[in-house]
Amino acid sequence: MIARQDDEETPLLQRPEQPMTRTPLPWKQFSIILFLEMLDPLSSQTLAPFIPQLVRDIGVTHGDESQVGRYAGIIQSSYYAAHALTIFHWSQLSDHVGRKPVLLIALLAISVSMFSFGLSKTFLDLVVSRVVCGAFDASNGILKIMVMDITDITNLPEAYSYVPIPWMIANTVGPLIGGSLSRPADRFPDIFGQSELLKAYPYLLPCSISALFALVAWLVTYCRLQEQIMPPQAYLTWRFGLVLPVFYATPIELGGLSLDPPRIGALLAARGIIHGISQLLFYARLHDRFGARALHITGVSSGIPTIILFPVINALARAHGIGMAVWLCVTCSAYADDELEHVLPAAAPNRASLGATNGIAQMAASVARIIGPASAASVFSYSIQEGHDAWLIYYFLIAMAFLAVGTALFLPRGLSVWEDHQ
Repeated sequence: MIARQDDEETPLLQRPEQPMTRTPLPWKQFSIILFLEMLDPLSSQTLAPFIPQLVRDIGVTHGDESQVGRYAGIIQSSYYAAHALTIFHWSQLSDHVGRKPVLLIALLAISVSMFSFGLSKTFLDLVVSRVVCGAFDASNGILKIMVMDITDITNLPEAYSYVPIPWMIANTVGPLIGGSLSRPADRFPDIFGQSELLKAYPYLLPCSISALFALVAWLVTYCRLQEQIMPPQAYLTWRFGLVLPVFYATPIELGGLSLDPPRIGALLAARGIIHGISQLLFYARLHDRFGARALHITGVSSGIPTIILFPVINALARAHGIGMAVWLCVTCSAYADDELEHVLPAAAPNRASLGATNGIAQMAASVARIIGPASAASVFSYSIQEGHDAWLIYYFLIAMAFLAVGTALFLPRGLSVWEDHQ
């Protein structure tokens, strides 16, 4: 039996020499972590359905439809630009002052920035709101660390199998909130038609709901969440999910689907359900059978046929309108990707370095998300302009997908396990 130690000399990971009994999950704290996991995706997914329309409304494109994707990409990438510059420092700080204080700051940042976004009237205001959120929101990374803090090798895969539940809920509810409650005075005149505030700020209502939810989460964290470490006394992943709203909102004749925010919200919600259910039902068993490396490679590889479906969907919409064939292809494109936090325990040199190690991974992911949405949306805007190759965006996305697959192949085949099982 190996006693747990948290000093810098004790290796975090080593091979087990005998079969181990599965440790029960600490549900009292784990359930709070699952609840808090909803905050980050809920805020971003609330914005996703109406950002293309918001870009049109503020007039920054001056009526040029081909520029909508470019400005939408800048708004989305601005969060990750700030996130990349700060996430490592927040994660490292959590190793010294504790996870809870950093998490409280992150939740407050989400709430303030969402209120600010809903009250923004210019493009600069929108970007500043997202930059502030990205600079202070370390919740996603800190919660990943906390899952590792309260588990060992015997129950970590089981814990990860539950993590998709809050993400599925957030990725379902967020787009529905953003798509259904944007411009409420126009959509629901009997209820909100007399509100001058909502007429002046047509996207404040969905942003306020997300902001208030973050305040509730702050109170839950402050009152109920226990600190998981004792403070001292003194990847490259690629995702194109953020490009989907631009594709859905772009007119059919320019390569998209001409969908309004409510339909975009419903599609993104359905994608979240498919993603969450697939991981909930299959992840733990597939992890035990094939390992995190194989699952990650399969996940990023599935992006290649998904990208090929984009021009197929548009061609069907041009030929037959938005019918059953289009919806079937859209459903098939809702693939379940995989993230690198499942292999992070093997990368940390010891338990005391979990925060810093995760911070490096989160910083790399943020850099990818800076480049991804902005560059892909800009290439999409360029490709739909008259005289340009409409397939340029798909060549670009497929090249990025192959790059992600090639990078994933360098992951180690055999991963070590937690040393602190007793």
